[in-house]
Amino acid sequence: MVPNVVLVTGVSRFVGAHLAGRLAEHPGVDRVLGVDSERPHRELFRRMGAAEFVRADIRNPLITRIISEAAVDTVVHAAGNSDEMPAARAAMKEMNVLGTMRLLAACQESPHVRKLVVKSTSAVYGASSRDPAVFDEEMAPKDLPSSGYVKDAVEVEGYVRGFGRRRPDVDITLLRFTDLVGPRIDSMLTRYFSLPVVPTVVGRDARLQLLHPEDALAVLRRATLEDHPGVFNVGADGVLMLGQAIRRAGRIPVPIPGTAVSPLAGFFRGANLASLSAEWMRFLNFGRVVDTAKLRDRFGFAPRWTTRQAFDDFVHGRELRPVIDPEMVEAAEREINRTITRLR
Repeated sequence: MVPNVVLVTGVSRFVGAHLAGRLAEHPGVDRVLGVDSERPHRELFRRMGAAEFVRADIRNPLITRIISEAAVDTVVHAAGNSDEMPAARAAMKEMNVLGTMRLLAACQESPHVRKLVVKSTSAVYGASSRDPAVFDEEMAPKDLPSSGYVKDAVEVEGYVRGFGRRRPDVDITLLRFTDLVGPRIDSMLTRYFSLPVVPTVVGRDARLQLLHPEDALAVLRRATLEDHPGVFNVGADGVLMLGQAIRRAGRIPVPIPGTAVSPLAGFFRGANLASLSAEWMRFLNFGRVVDTAKLRDRFGFAPRWTTRQAFDDFVHGRELRPVIDPEMVEAAEREINRTITRLR
């Protein structure tokens, strides 16, 4: 059933703003409220279209009043924050965890709410040497995360399950997205591949499964407008090895010993070049791939972009130029081959 009044959190970011605008375009939706603690910048505000912006912090009890007075029947929680600059870590945890708790409490108190859609992350499966080749929705992480955004995401999912037990009348759709890459996505992963030289771990070549933001928006839109309760992995077809991705972006890999991963992550954070937490470095060490059969079979959605196509769109859209001229590399390779031939 198409909702009447939808509330979308996190509209100061790409996914939240675009989703609010697209939901507002649907003829069956009467009203869309876009909530965030800060006003979206001009382009994102324009993308919100007919959606109404409400400046409010979901950590504040005011969110209860907004949901109640507007008779919101569908809540889309898209405000999860994964930018882990050290100085902002405490505020980010408050927004991710405490903000979700307050939002769920507001939903629980409102008799109008009948659907909750939560944008989660496949990072809840963790990243370790003991991981299976592919994670499905029933699997648990081999190593529970002890800090950072991943720990926040695990806690958020726990609170969502608790809310479901208290309000069994509310349909809950929880979407575990793989990492989004696109020309307009600013994340730790896109900043990592935008560096002129990128650190890798000696002897490792992680598998990356990505998702184009257009596919992410399409899934969120369908989850909001249609009834698809349950937990779903959301990722594109295919994988890219980390080394392949680095070459496609024209970057220079810098292999480092595994023992130097944590100090190097600290260096990149301190240099403000990329927000690479220790948890993210573990991901770049081991990678992660999820099973999307449930998304196709039960949800009825197949991503239009493959992992490789999504990554190439990011590279072309950002106009990333090779750090070293490919012609110079080819010339050097030809010279080396000629030298080897002469020696033979």
